[in-house]
Amino acid sequence: MVKHALPVTRDADFAAWYQSVISEADLAEESGVRGCMVIRPWGYGIWERIQRLLDDRIKATGHENCYFPLFIPLSYFEQEASHVDGFAKEMAVVTHHRLIADGKGGLVPDPSAKLEEPLIVRPTSETVIGHAFARWIQSWRDLPVLINQWANVVRWEMRTRMFLRTSEFLWQEGHTAHATADEAREETLRMLEVYRSFAEDDLALPVVAGEKPENERFPGAVETWSIEAMMQDGKALQAGTSHFLGTNFAKAQNIRFQNAEGGLDHAQTTSWGVSTRMIGAVIMVHGDDDGLRVPPRIAPWQVVIVPMLRDVPEDAALIDYCRALQAELAQQQALGEPVRALLDLKPVKAATKRWGWVKKGAPVVIEVGGRDMAAGNVSVIRRDRLYREDGKLDSVATARDGFGVATMLAEIQQALHAEAKARLDANIRPATDFAEIEAQFAEGAKAPGWLEVQWARPTGAALDGVVARLKALKLTLRNAPAGQAAADGACIFTGEPAVERVLVGRAY
Repeated sequence: MVKHALPVTRDADFAAWYQSVISEADLAEESGVRGCMVIRPWGYGIWERIQRLLDDRIKATGHENCYFPLFIPLSYFEQEASHVDGFAKEMAVVTHHRLIADGKGGLVPDPSAKLEEPLIVRPTSETVIGHAFARWIQSWRDLPVLINQWANVVRWEMRTRMFLRTSEFLWQEGHTAHATADEAREETLRMLEVYRSFAEDDLALPVVAGEKPENERFPGAVETWSIEAMMQDGKALQAGTSHFLGTNFAKAQNIRFQNAEGGLDHAQTTSWGVSTRMIGAVIMVHGDDDGLRVPPRIAPWQVVIVPMLRDVPEDAALIDYCRALQAELAQQQALGEPVRALLDLKPVKAATKRWGWVKKGAPVVIEVGGRDMAAGNVSVIRRDRLYREDGKLDSVATARDGFGVATMLAEIQQALHAEAKARLDANIRPATDFAEIEAQFAEGAKAPGWLEVQWARPTGAALDGVVARLKALKLTLRNAPAGQAAADGACIFTGEPAVERVLVGRAY
């Protein structure tokens, strides 16, 4: 029987396993502020890789980066009622600008320092960016405006979980303005595809892209589109969203322009974003009972070299051997970039360092001992296939000169995606009546996956009834997959002729 590196397995307690991965892989820790986390260097290194790769994709589509304030006047939100209603319960509010001593050894807000207008700590930036657009856009010649910002936001969540739902998180948010609805819709879908291909190619994360139902739309949006990923427990995670806002925000914020004919039109706007939630998806899609497995494209270090030092004079030669190997690896290209190789010289036992990097999920760990050096070899551990069939660690002695790291990293990237894609495909199935939904998600069902059902797009009271029935089973409507087969039956909820198919499942 294999003794795994984590204290709890996925099958025993998936939620506890998730927290264990975060802790044992040194990704993040509690901060002392409810719902806020300290992202440790390995976790932040993964975020930096996500940021760099996605930023390149965003800029390749013509967008420019900028920055807007963390604090937003309350009056900006009051101009867009449906937007405020969607975020009101999560808003953190600043009301004073100074503290004074309370006479008891503590500090309290100074009553004389009350702000004339409360400031909202940024939950999202549509309102403040909309006010800027109203200043920037005067003529059709000023359009389109294509901007993006990397920032932090605050949404005061009641139930928090690191990387999935935190009161403060990091993200990028794109905002654009266009002359026509067709152009804005095209932009919405273009950025959805950027997210889809980024998740699939860089995070090895298979996703389903599609439109969210009306009840799941971003507050104030005309259409919301998402990429949905399936975790190993069968639950869905909304990994990214792209919103067509129409003229809803433009009318509230007076974003108008003179068209080519001399008339005045409201701009058509979009917004779209992904966050550190993507790290949570990587954990729950790729992790195993020994910790995290990081896809090579987003690994801060793709190869970690661990010399087996014994505190003897011969150690100096072994370190030189490993330094030469590190330099050789750094000269090679893998997945379109120079190989990122680290030589771990921490004064810790080699076995402890090895398992530390296994838990962190470094794609390749190379151990080098005295006998390896004498033979011109290295011992290679691939994180995507840690054990042999007999349950022993799969450490393969390989000639140093013949070590094909580029091929190996590409294979690991592809293998992680293939494994997750097979799981996704195997756990989406059709359902033809509500009894099948009830049976699929019966109490105690493990990793039940998602169901695809015929859907008539009900609205109003009919939609409220559907949402209530699903909520009783702790289910939600995820999205209507893009490019799906045409509907050919009755809506599973209303009996009306279906117009599309929609996914149903439990979600984070």
